[in-house]
Order: sequence, then structure tokens, then C-alpha cells
Amino acid sequence: QARLVESGGGSVQVGGSLRLSCEASGIRNIHCMAWLRQAPGKEREGVAVIDGDGDFNYAESVKGRFTISRDSAKDIVYLQMNNLKLEDTAMYYCAADQQCQYEGPSLVVSWPFPYSGQGTQVTVSS
Repeated sequence: QARLVESGGGSVQVGGSLRLSCEASGIRNIHCMAWLRQAPGKEREGVAVIDGDGDFNYAESVKGRFTISRDSAKDIVYLQMNNLKLEDTAMYYCAADQQCQYEGPSLVVSWPFPYSGQGTQVTVSS
């Protein structure tokens, strides 16, 4: 069955770094993989997305600090998070889709992905 398993979350101080990983299985022809997050009391939001050609896009709030990468041969996606801030505290979810969404030439960062994982918690403290 379709499965996305995240790992790499944890607790870190402001300014620290974490690297999240997510491996997909049981899903054929994945084209887009993404990271979403949801903080307590807030809606889930897109963080970063990458397509099968290596094109990517980020939410404005993480640009310059987070890097998404992908091993397409293994359907694994990574999120390197540097210079973490208090507001980055959230449950982070991996997501996948056989199609991507674009606005003009740019990838859309978030849409109702058909597949998502159980999440991994990231907590940033001062």
C-alpha cells in the first residue's frame, strides 16, 4: 500500500539545523514530492516542493534557510533546515503526487496532495 515515512525530526535551539528524510513506497510514478507543516492552532502550509526534473520552490518564510532535495531513483526526499527559528516549530509532513501544479513557470508549493505521511515533530527553542 502507499506509504510515506518521515524521519529526522527533533528538538533544536534557535539557529540550529535539522535534516528531514522521507521515503515513499507503494506509489507509482511519483512526480512531485513536498514538505508541509502544521503548527498548533494553525492550518497546514506548504514548505517546499520538488518535481521529477529537479525544479523546486519554497514558501517565502523558509527561502534561503531550507533546501529540498530528492533521490528520484529511490523516491526519497530530504529537507535540510538551517538557521531554524521559533516559528519553524511544527509537525512536518512529507507528501507526494503523480502530478505537479504550476503557476506559469513556477511550482505551486502546496495543494491537496493525495499521499502524505504521519509527520515528524520539529521543535525549536530559545
